[in-house]
Amino acid sequence: MSAGIVFHSLAALAYAVLAVSLWRPLTRGDAQAHAGKVGRICLLSAIILHGIGLQQSILLPNSLHLGWALGLSAAIWLGMIIFWLESLVLRIDGLLLILLPAVTLVAILAAVFPEGHNVPHANNDWLRAHLLIALTAYGLITVAALQAMLMTALDRQLHRPVEQEANRNFISRALDSMPPLLVQEHLLFRLIWIGFFVLTLAVISGAVVSVGLTGKPFPLDHKTVFTLLSWLTFGGLLLGRYARGWRGRVALRWTLVGFAFLLLAYTGSRFVLDVILQRG
Repeated sequence: MSAGIVFHSLAALAYAVLAVSLWRPLTRGDAQAHAGKVGRICLLSAIILHGIGLQQSILLPNSLHLGWALGLSAAIWLGMIIFWLESLVLRIDGLLLILLPAVTLVAILAAVFPEGHNVPHANNDWLRAHLLIALTAYGLITVAALQAMLMTALDRQLHRPVEQEANRNFISRALDSMPPLLVQEHLLFRLIWIGFFVLTLAVISGAVVSVGLTGKPFPLDHKTVFTLLSWLTFGGLLLGRYARGWRGRVALRWTLVGFAFLLLAYTGSRFVLDVILQRG
């Protein structure tokens, strides 16, 4: 068993324990999910374990090893770092109720499906920089998409009739423990603005790498097409936000569509090749 699998498994266990510690009080009738200082330190420890697992799995001597699960793991790991930094200045512990189960699942997938392929031209500095930028954009937009899903559920919860306390389930209490929608919307668009900027850098750096390797800035392959579709979607969303004040359900739909395109650009296609078609 490789060190990468071991550390991904340890990270998944740490994330799962933290998730249980937050969800358990809600099942007993508590109204709030609160991580506290100890919880933040434990979360940072889990993130460090996760990072070591990625380093052991991806950064091989003189090469880079990537697969659909490792790419998704690296993206959500970067997203968790961003969330942890945000949590130092904003009270957004409630978002961990959805982030922790998601990152637990992704860490398990990376441990179960460590297969991948060695990235060609891995010694190219531009390529390494492009991969780092692209994964950072992926991480930002992944967290934004998870938050959009949470906001969608919270919006539906707010439009339901008020339930008696005795009749409310722990899901309802979990949604009530989330930050207000306005706070979440502010955080969502901050993530999207930063993610769009980093995604733009990824498109530019990818074009530079492609010109150096193939002579074409935008080859017509699935990665390029879906990445550009995602870039156009988020660009359209931000333009609509500026020009027409888009928010609420419209913004959430655009966010999820943009994330779906980005997911298909690498992880989705690699899943089909590596798992369904079993091609390296």
